[in-house]
Amino acid sequence: MQALDFRSDTLTRPTPAMRRAMAEAEVGDDVYGEDPTVNRLEASLAEMLGFEAALFFPSGTMANQTALLLGAPRASEVLAPEGAHVFEFELAAPAMLAGVLVRPLPAPRGRPDPEAVAAAVHQSPHQAPTAMLWLENTHNLAGGTVLDRPLTERLLSVARQKGLKAHLDGARIWNAAVALGEPPAALARGFDTVMVSLSKGLGAPVGSALLLSKERYPEARRYRKVLGGGMRQAGVLAAAALVPLSGWERTIARDHALARALAEGLVGLGLDVDPPPETNMVYLRVKDAPAFSRRLEAAGVRALPLGEDRVRFVTHRDLPDDAPSLALRRIEQVL
Repeated sequence: MQALDFRSDTLTRPTPAMRRAMAEAEVGDDVYGEDPTVNRLEASLAEMLGFEAALFFPSGTMANQTALLLGAPRASEVLAPEGAHVFEFELAAPAMLAGVLVRPLPAPRGRPDPEAVAAAVHQSPHQAPTAMLWLENTHNLAGGTVLDRPLTERLLSVARQKGLKAHLDGARIWNAAVALGEPPAALARGFDTVMVSLSKGLGAPVGSALLLSKERYPEARRYRKVLGGGMRQAGVLAAAALVPLSGWERTIARDHALARALAEGLVGLGLDVDPPPETNMVYLRVKDAPAFSRRLEAAGVRALPLGEDRVRFVTHRDLPDDAPSLALRRIEQVL
């Protein structure tokens, strides 16, 4: 019995087209800006997201940390929605590398209240000055939920009024774009910097990118090198990321449909799905998530326990069309 792996959308393997592109990629030394395939990827992403420039990174965490180094002075603070990746999953890197404090704010379903954000900005000589507003779209721990453009505009207006830089962790902006029926550039508009992942919804084997102005691009390249991100002949990786830049909407729409089918089936089995899926994530509430996940894995369904009472299922390109029905039959046997 082949396991159905719902742990993450980072599990996808390179397609045959990606492997061919990698094998045939024209390369150069990207540390000197001489890799033509990397340059082409960066130009394509900048155009797609509506920015002047893009910088290719080996990981989203490194790109996020570079955004902090660019936008938040040492000993300042960054406001982020509770559960944000930068706070939960980047291993205190903001404190270690950029020397900044990340302060989580209440954000039901990953959506901060603009008035609460405005009230949280520190301007006292007794507190770390607030330097940046950090948003996440989609918001992983909130359930893969999306920030729509009207709320984003209100939050960006607060940032501008308070003199804050604004960064978007858009690792899964592709999912948000499909869910909202908006182009990615519309969701990225107004931010000083935006990080996008190429290895999640798009399914490339490696890589993320930071969108920014041409003025900050040289400084960002320097920080990338400082952090160990000089990848030399990186065109072999960039070539794979270029492949899914066309046709990704259909792939991600399918992922969302699989998630909805899985969620509906889980509810039909009497299980607690919270929240209802908006993109490619299904969060299941159970009494003992680690034990439940082990039972699922024994039945051929792999899912990720998060804490003691939540199990996450993520749909992705490498799952078969009948993955929800197959998984539901196996889960029913476990129950």
